[in-house]
Amino acid sequence: MNNLQPKDTSWDKVAGWYDDYLENNSDTYQEQVIAPNILRIVSPKKGVRILDVACGQGFFTRKFADAGAKTVGADISEELINQAKARSPKIEFHIAPANKLSFAENNSFDVVTIVLAIQNIQNIQDVFNEIHRILSLNGKLILVMNHPAFRIPKRSSWGWEEKEGLQFRRIDGYLSGSTEKILMHPGKNKSSTISYHRSLQDFFKALNKSGFAVLRLEEWISHKKSGKGTRQKAEDIARKEIPLFLMIEAKKS
Repeated sequence: MNNLQPKDTSWDKVAGWYDDYLENNSDTYQEQVIAPNILRIVSPKKGVRILDVACGQGFFTRKFADAGAKTVGADISEELINQAKARSPKIEFHIAPANKLSFAENNSFDVVTIVLAIQNIQNIQDVFNEIHRILSLNGKLILVMNHPAFRIPKRSSWGWEEKEGLQFRRIDGYLSGSTEKILMHPGKNKSSTISYHRSLQDFFKALNKSGFAVLRLEEWISHKKSGKGTRQKAEDIARKEIPLFLMIEAKKS
């Protein structure tokens, strides 16, 4: 992987924009695609202890808590945690990196979630080891990420085949890992974060090494529809065929 440094790529710098994007836009992937699916998978309810790792400003943390679960959120970004606390003062939030959850005791949670954040974390092995420590026996880790086979930073893109009238997904690399600086809001500011690409086998190997058994894998598609035009049908078909997100459910064993 490239040796990009985290300097000037902190989520603190995009916290305000990210909070506004999630809270004032009902048509996001987070609201329309990920939220209903992860609530179905996690099944939060009274008595279930959930830790939302890399929780950001608490978007999903609040949804778990609203469903009745005993929910805690943690994120390395102080600014995002401050926003989370302001929005949800009754929920417990901690400033902590995903690989050092020192506030959590051994075997203290039934479910740990990492939603759209694992691609921003460099050392996933240490993270999985730490989560294994704090999960109860048979506890579950739920990962949701940009699909690593189809959404590869700077190595994947949409293409159009004029003769056949088909929209396709072009993949220029997959197996080799990569590290890329990603502009969060192109055209308006230069704030960026770092994204780490890994293959499916990278995740499965790391989970296995930390003592997890993968129970389930799901692929989630876009909810969006194209406007009227010559490419509308092809674009809508491509959205149904090429998933945007991947969910992995793993059990502590």
